[in-house]
Amino acid sequence: MNATKTLIYDGSFNGFLTAVFVAFEEKILVSDIQKNVVAQSGLFSETQTIFTQIDKAKRVWNGIHKKSHSAIKDIYFAFLSENNGVELLLYRFICKMFAGTTSIATDYSDGIVLKISQLARSVGREKHRMEAFVRFQLTKDEIYFANIEPDFDVLPLISKHFRSRYADQQWLIYDVKRKYGIYFDLDQVEIISLDLNEIHTNSLNKSAHFEDEEYNYQDLWNNYFRSTNIKSRINLKLHTQHVPKRYWKYLSEKKAV
Repeated sequence: MNATKTLIYDGSFNGFLTAVFVAFEEKILVSDIQKNVVAQSGLFSETQTIFTQIDKAKRVWNGIHKKSHSAIKDIYFAFLSENNGVELLLYRFICKMFAGTTSIATDYSDGIVLKISQLARSVGREKHRMEAFVRFQLTKDEIYFANIEPDFDVLPLISKHFRSRYADQQWLIYDVKRKYGIYFDLDQVEIISLDLNEIHTNSLNKSAHFEDEEYNYQDLWNNYFRSTNIKSRINLKLHTQHVPKRYWKYLSEKKAV
């Protein structure tokens, strides 16, 4: 009887797809798939380190795409949820896909399919919120900078939106929770890492990193926001449904809230 194995990968989506390829190719009995930074060996399973290989990742990606276009999106979005155990869940989902002749992508009577769909929808909602709630501040280096702290790893999903919308500006969106950002230099978007000593929020205290004119614009916007709100008509419950409080510290219009 073959021993089960825990596959250890580098945490990237291509790394995960490579692990799926290796599992199929070597007919591994997979007990778990874990990132190398959090890997824990199982009591009755061996571990095998998987090194990312783009060609193998592409073969899995293309294979899933042939089975179902909607499934490939759900798999990627669910992966970015960083939900505990999502890799094994996705592996089982992919196994089901390749085992059948018909698409299972919308068979919500299947618990695994339903869970993947729910995770993907949650990530999709967070993506749209980040696209709506990002507030840039102009630095003295003429770069528009914004902090975000999303529940899920949505930076790869919002890159296209901001590159299209702000194509004539240099900008940097930094995820303070995951400690990396995306930077647009007027030509392409790059993934960068920063060692930030200060997290920039909507604080009333000014930072030396930003232009004084930037704070003047923020004050104008903040005053406009306050003047157009009629206190007697504010529905705070409904407002927080659309703009959850966890985002408020990064919104310039919330300085006085």
